[in-house]
Amino acid sequence: MTTIRDVSKYSGVSVATVSRVLNNSNKVKSTTKKKVLQAIKELNYKPNAVAKTLFKKQSYSIGLIIPDISNPFFPEVARAVEDTARHYGYRVILCNSDGNSEKEKDYVETLSQNHVDGLLVTSISENSDNFKGLHMPVVALDRSKGKEIPCVYVDNYEGGKLAAQTLFENGGKVFGEISGPSNLITAKERSRGFHDFLKKQKTTAITYESEFDFKHSIVVAGRLLDENPEVDSVFVGNDQIGIALLKEAMLRGIRIPDDLQIIGFDGIEIGGLITPSLSTIQQPIYELGKEATKLLLALANKKSVEQTSICMPINYVKRSTTIG
Repeated sequence: MTTIRDVSKYSGVSVATVSRVLNNSNKVKSTTKKKVLQAIKELNYKPNAVAKTLFKKQSYSIGLIIPDISNPFFPEVARAVEDTARHYGYRVILCNSDGNSEKEKDYVETLSQNHVDGLLVTSISENSDNFKGLHMPVVALDRSKGKEIPCVYVDNYEGGKLAAQTLFENGGKVFGEISGPSNLITAKERSRGFHDFLKKQKTTAITYESEFDFKHSIVVAGRLLDENPEVDSVFVGNDQIGIALLKEAMLRGIRIPDDLQIIGFDGIEIGGLITPSLSTIQQPIYELGKEATKLLLALANKKSVEQTSICMPINYVKRSTTIG
């Protein structure tokens, strides 16, 4: 492996001069710089990334910790984060915590030891201590970690209200809900918005709870349909649950949307590809990842930012599982 000393010897300059060229110093003559760069190219010299990180205290990499890589929402977010980070010359280290606090803590420690320049986190817990006291910026994505940590998110409460309003205005009579896990602030807020709107209309919803997991959602969806055949309008905590409910309804010969209307939440790509396609409260998934990455990099480079709490817009996307 070619070393910096090899480049120094080949180009006939000191190691210190080669180092200045590598660090783009303006203290090197243009002729000398050209000679060193030519030597680097001919010798195919690659600077030691670890040594460079330790010297400059900057790795040009960020960590992204997500709770479940199998949930289609998170790969779409990760793509946006990677695209944006790469545009600004940064790499992304992706970590899947499986919603486990201890695993999450291990990843935080590992990333910190590897001198990443910042963390993007979607933690399972709203009040996790895993991100306190770190000597790097942290930005929460989708799920808030409390007021002290910057966050990019959507108004989940308003999303739940919008789903209820849409189903109500579509002529819904008997409402059902399969909410996400009650320990997640996103799921709680979506559910709270849904129920608050229905209360104002002097009605209620039959509610079940599911993990954001397709296999578990299939079981819960089956229970809802078997135990409540009168339900004609259902809001679900995310699109995964919506797809599970749609599958179970079709297995039972329930006509969609004539007998049962379904509204999901997220707007993942697969929801628009299945048949019938899933109506949903759509988050701007790519923009969430993009804005969170831009905010993190601004903080990492000590730039002033106007907002450290960014709420992105949501909208209702009508597809084949609703009448209107």
